Amino acid sequence: MKRLIVAAGGGGDAVAAAMLHAALYGDEDQAVILTYAWDRLLIDPVPGPRGPDNFTGLKPLTPAVRAVPAEARPIAPAGSTLPRLAAELPHTIALIDPRHGVEGITHQLEELVEHLAPESIDLLDVGGDILARGDEPTLKSPLADAVTLAACCQVNATIRLLVAGPGLDGELPLDGLRNMLGPLVHTFTSKDVEPLSSVLEWHPSEATGMLAATARGVLGTCEMRDAGLPVPLTDEGPTVHEVDLDEALSRNQLARAILTTATLDEAEAHSREICGYSEIDYERNKAAWLKDQPPVPLGPEAVLSQLDQFEAEARSRGVTHTTFRRITEALNLNGSLREDLRQLLISSHPEQYEAPLWRITSTCLVPGDV
Repeated sequence: MKRLIVAAGGGGDAVAAAMLHAALYGDEDQAVILTYAWDRLLIDPVPGPRGPDNFTGLKPLTPAVRAVPAEARPIAPAGSTLPRLAAELPHTIALIDPRHGVEGITHQLEELVEHLAPESIDLLDVGGDILARGDEPTLKSPLADAVTLAACCQVNATIRLLVAGPGLDGELPLDGLRNMLGPLVHTFTSKDVEPLSSVLEWHPSEATGMLAATARGVLGTCEMRDAGLPVPLTDEGPTVHEVDLDEALSRNQLARAILTTATLDEAEAHSREICGYSEIDYERNKAAWLKDQPPVPLGPEAVLSQLDQFEAEARSRGVTHTTFRRITEALNLNGSLREDLRQLLISSHPEQYEAPLWRITSTCLVPGDV
């Protein structure tokens, strides 16, 4: 294991880490990808990140770090994409344990550095919200990135901070990120994406999905998340830039505040104070709301009719593409139906599938197209 890549926000950052490894270092070596088990409510109905106690079948990598093999399973009702990622990626997936705050993750990193003696350590964030001050009105999920940034800044090793797909997470606008980005490290192409095509078919990450789409040449405006955030898809989308780690910490107020936290609860409290909210509180509130919502069945005729209405409204907003997560939530469908919805849409209108996004047609569908 010559490389260690820390997926700053978990989720799709781990997929992007595999893509980055192949692009920068080739396929001859495997990496350890250290990531959260934090798949949000679309996959995991339990708010917040999962720890080692939420899995069976984990394997010790160091005293404080557990690897997630393909045979690992989340303990119900929790859910996780990590075991499937471990089955489909050639790398070792290691679990960030956030229960002991930044101090705990710093200790995990120190153990991994000592155990692996890696040739390189990269901290990877897709989108760039790791560079947030904390008061930006568009910022939605600063906690995970701030915790990993704070931990990486305290490890006695050279760690390179990389931002891929600047602006693609919908949290910080690209125009506000450009002056913080350092040297261009790589620009992803369709050739980089192809080995991960099968993963991108099922993985729910919207930001990494848009990263892959822009690498394939998709341009326009993509609507994402339950709030319908518009994200520009430009030729800057597939770029990867280096950013000075210390400058990122100096800018990120939340990361600086949580440097000595010993629990996730402490870090959350700082997030509420600095950012005005905690993203886990948002998940708690949404999970409670979802419990009170009756499940909506996936009736193909009704769904396609609702899709026509959604697309017409999206066109009026200047939207050219959207994610399957966005469609699932816009149609008030249970997250567990996302894959069934995806299959229905692709089989009904394959010409609108620009993997892994859904293209909004420029004109309304006429009766009989379905």
